[in-house]
Amino acid sequence: MTSVDAQYPRPDHFLVHLSDTHFVSEGLLYGDVDAEARLADVFAAIHASGLRPEAFLFTGDLADKGEPEAYRKLRTAAESAAAMVQARLIWVVGNHDNRRHIRSLLLDEEADDAPLDRRYDLGGLRVLVLDSSVPGFHHGEVSEEQLRWLAAELQSPAPDGTLLVLHHPPIPSVQDLAAVTELRNQSGLARVVEGSDVVGILAGHLHFSVSSIFASVPVSVASSTCYTQDLVVPHNGVQGRDGAQTFNFVHVHGRTVVNSVVTLGSYPPVGAYVSAEETRRRLSSAGIHIPGAPGRPRASLAESGTCR
Repeated sequence: MTSVDAQYPRPDHFLVHLSDTHFVSEGLLYGDVDAEARLADVFAAIHASGLRPEAFLFTGDLADKGEPEAYRKLRTAAESAAAMVQARLIWVVGNHDNRRHIRSLLLDEEADDAPLDRRYDLGGLRVLVLDSSVPGFHHGEVSEEQLRWLAAELQSPAPDGTLLVLHHPPIPSVQDLAAVTELRNQSGLARVVEGSDVVGILAGHLHFSVSSIFASVPVSVASSTCYTQDLVVPHNGVQGRDGAQTFNFVHVHGRTVVNSVVTLGSYPPVGAYVSAEETRRRLSSAGIHIPGAPGRPRASLAESGTCR
């Protein structure tokens, strides 16, 4: 039988995108939601799968009230999970967060109120974190200084392209009330992003999963690990719910980024389980070869500096 290559090789990079953990110092979030237990469910699912992401990327609203103890608890949980798979932790500031506490308690740096913009190099993949938070407000914004920093970073293309990561998504929302908390100065951001090597934009904030296009670049918004928005309540209404929590897998195949929404919870299985060994047998029987060894070493991880 003639062997043929699959249309795409195995991915060059694999990240896990989580958002809006909303940890609190004690008790339940809003008296109803166990935010710590929900995140623990995410990490347990990834550990059980045997998957090994290069990084866990948290797109903001890490703590609901910006409390120091909430960040300490989040760091303990996230570092434990990351250590098991030797993954990098990447933190993004959200509208509920406190920049000073993130710097001192998550990054072991001197407390500072300046925007937390960062560059991370995951092998040849560049990850640029843009702090869209506006202290004291829930809407987002990027300043002209931040745009100059971003433009300078994007002057030279990265070998595997760039992921731009921020909390507030630069896209319309299906909820009218979201206009109060949307990202402002999107036109300025578009001027910098369009035509660059940005292959994908990752965000959070909305508490539901959505995808779109911004400045000719695909946008993927991860829902929340704590509570989500019910989008089928009566028109223009807003209602949170303790259910349907998800996180995303991010696979980068060259310049193609694939974002997969992963649901939490256990559900009745349908059909027979197909193991990895049986998958290999069926591919071999069909004469299909997927380039790239499944157990190949991941790209080396390095942080290039604070860039601010």
